[in-house]
Amino acid sequence: MYFFDPHIHIASRTTDDLERMARSGCVAVGEPAFWMGYDRASAESFYDYFRQLTEWEPKRTANYGIRHYSWIGINAKEAENTAFAKEVIALLPEFLDKPEVLGVGEIGLHKCTKNEVATLLELIDLALGRGEQMLFHTPHLEDKYKGTRMILDLLRADPRVDRSRVCIDHCEEHTVRLALDEGFWAGITLYPLTKATPERTVDMVETYGAERILVNSSADWGPSDPLAVTAFIHAMRRRGYADSFIRRIVYDNPLAFFNQSRGFTFTPPA
Repeated sequence: MYFFDPHIHIASRTTDDLERMARSGCVAVGEPAFWMGYDRASAESFYDYFRQLTEWEPKRTANYGIRHYSWIGINAKEAENTAFAKEVIALLPEFLDKPEVLGVGEIGLHKCTKNEVATLLELIDLALGRGEQMLFHTPHLEDKYKGTRMILDLLRADPRVDRSRVCIDHCEEHTVRLALDEGFWAGITLYPLTKATPERTVDMVETYGAERILVNSSADWGPSDPLAVTAFIHAMRRRGYADSFIRRIVYDNPLAFFNQSRGFTFTPPA
């Protein structure tokens, strides 16, 4: 079955991973800008990273027949220093104008601090002023519910927000309804240690349906699985779901969400 991985950090994956993904049916990926496993020392480091996302990683995935799309932003873990964040935000328009860039992301909250919120408001304003789609990172573990509510409150307060063009990612059982009920897309991340297992994700689909659900691996530098979407596919099959329904979640939904971006061009495989 063909599928998208709408949130994966290809910069952290080997070429062996890319080959395995392609053999398993992955035809397209979305790579959000994120933390590199360490705090960067200057805005120039971000500039080089954005070049990697928009120039180099698309070439790597193309070698295996996988289309690569990027999101450009400053992640929540490096948003606390507002002066530094402003320097990085000033770089974003150059990269948002590049081909196959979907919008601003992943942005959001980490520890839900005042400074993180200040940076996030600037990023939201930039995105809305340019008509960009947005991808939001919600905090981990005990901060997830609080952070998700804070993000939704910020978005609700701005009348420019088109909720059909926004994804609230890393949703779990206690936050997925919050995103869906307000008309946003809800991303569910399949992680081996945190976030959601394939089986829990199937449970959420059974509870809330398939509409506006995106399933992703968010595979990065930590314990993670670049084939996590295929584990979800197999979990759905074990529950007796038809491939046509599974395809709606792993292919049709990300295609519909990405298709709202001016930077998205895609020819379906034969």
